[in-house]
Amino acid sequence: MTLIEKILAAHSKKIVVTPGDIIDVEIDCRVARDFGGANVVKNLTDNGLNINDINKTLFTFDCNPTGSDQKYAVNQHICRLFARQNGIRVYDIDAGIGTHILIDEGYVFPGATAVSTDSHANILGAIGAFGQGMGDMDIAAAWHKGKVWFKVPPSVKIYFEGNVPAIVTSKDFVLNLLRLFGANSLLGYSIELYGDCIGGMSLDDRITISSMATEMGAIIILFPPSDGIISYCSGHSKTGFIALFADPDAHYEKIFNIDVTEFRPLVSRPGEPHDTVDVSEVYGVKIDSAFIGSCTNGRMTDLEKASIILKNRKIAPGVVLKIVPATDAIWNECLEKGIIDIFKKAGALVSNAGCAGCAAGQVGQNGPGEVTVSTGNRNFPGKQGKGSVYLASPDIVAASAVAGFITTPDKIPAEPSLFLKQEKTEFSTKKELTNSDKEERESIIEGKIWLVPGDNIDTDMIFHNRYLSVTDIKEMGQYTFDNLKGFETFARNASPGDIVITGKNFGCGSSRQQAVDCFYSLGIKAIIAESFGAIYERNAINAAFPVIVCKSLQEMNLNDGDIIRINLKTGEMINIRTGSVHSADPFTDVQYEIYQKGGLLG
Repeated sequence: MTLIEKILAAHSKKIVVTPGDIIDVEIDCRVARDFGGANVVKNLTDNGLNINDINKTLFTFDCNPTGSDQKYAVNQHICRLFARQNGIRVYDIDAGIGTHILIDEGYVFPGATAVSTDSHANILGAIGAFGQGMGDMDIAAAWHKGKVWFKVPPSVKIYFEGNVPAIVTSKDFVLNLLRLFGANSLLGYSIELYGDCIGGMSLDDRITISSMATEMGAIIILFPPSDGIISYCSGHSKTGFIALFADPDAHYEKIFNIDVTEFRPLVSRPGEPHDTVDVSEVYGVKIDSAFIGSCTNGRMTDLEKASIILKNRKIAPGVVLKIVPATDAIWNECLEKGIIDIFKKAGALVSNAGCAGCAAGQVGQNGPGEVTVSTGNRNFPGKQGKGSVYLASPDIVAASAVAGFITTPDKIPAEPSLFLKQEKTEFSTKKELTNSDKEERESIIEGKIWLVPGDNIDTDMIFHNRYLSVTDIKEMGQYTFDNLKGFETFARNASPGDIVITGKNFGCGSSRQQAVDCFYSLGIKAIIAESFGAIYERNAINAAFPVIVCKSLQEMNLNDGDIIRINLKTGEMINIRTGSVHSADPFTDVQYEIYQKGGLLG
């Protein structure tokens, strides 16, 4: 078996598992954050569910650890009260990013399993553990049952040849992978990394690379644990463990050999993490702000690299540099080593540990027209605000903050750029909610279609993060697609019973359940796509909302307003206008069972 198969077999009481198997997986650590945590509590209390094992159950407040947003503060306190009532450990606003805490505090170790309301929970692949981001319904089920259903993914093996060039950081390494594979060519795969350059990578480097599996559409990027990783985890683990490795005769659906000597520093252009270019192609782009941190680049080595560049230098006039360490322990180490002093003397804002700009967090958002260079993992439109976000390594971000434009450490000018562009903030208003009655659980559905073309439509385009505090499904529909260019009026014009037709990797990005529930709120009958983001597909299945995969949509000659009929059990799909018949993937037994029950918690 591959590494993912070994881990899942060990946690499902199976001798062997193979891709496509649907199994119940025992979860070693079950986490809810301030983002999604209140909805987890709501699911549990509304359904009268208890907690399986409080010792494996945690809250981590990392999205808005300042409590600066009133709705976040309310949700955090809901979680605190529930934690007090049930004896659950809370890593509160002073702790840092939950996935990093799981590693550093020993809750997760090589071969372990964990789930979180964090779509980057697959960061745990850095230590050879299985981590998955899931929606609030999934997490509630995991807290109650101690396990969740999961479909064993196919595996890909990537072998790296040669030595990584000295100027290439771990962030550059993963941006090169995004350049090679894009956002969906490895959609739904578990990726294992091998080669001499992999074995010697530090924990911080592995975290950076694993943290962007979600942006590749992958289930997880797994590093076989090195002796150093095993030693680190052994010294921190709360329990003994035996590291797991793939078998020598493991079967991989795809195997790639990549020459890392050709890797070079890259920058992702605004809009898509996989739209990567050589730094020279964006050299000189004027910036308004810069950000160093996130679960991708908030570790100690990241901040040390930035401090070397910022020492005895000043941030360019008019440029704002925001720095957020990943954990409080890292923050304190920076304080002890004088790194915080370097940052402050350079003119940077240093916030307490957390996720920062992601999910509308404590710092890192930008405004309309603002250009930001960031070490984050996402630059989807609206993800970190209304401006434009370039993704880069800590080295490039620090150098650019000093220069006032995108550059590399070796090309920082003697005098910084002084020009700063500003634009007015835009606002949008939405009509009041319309809602439809719950659809009957019919196996054959029919409806008028909306064509929503394009691949990689992410959850921020579907349901923007500024609405994440909304917990009432009846209120969600009005915000559907209001961040998707050309479909801002979708919620006002869609009718109950309509069906959405779209492209590949629909619902990529965040783990938010609202991106499914908003369609249910509008009375949309189903979404048919060439493929779905893994977390999104789970969320829809668990909510009993029909999502259907059809790889031959391009052959159907569909027009907006056509009526289609689909059999959920057989996958037969008919275009009523043309009479053409096509095949989609039928519901699995598990999907159909959940659909008939009205949801995972039904």
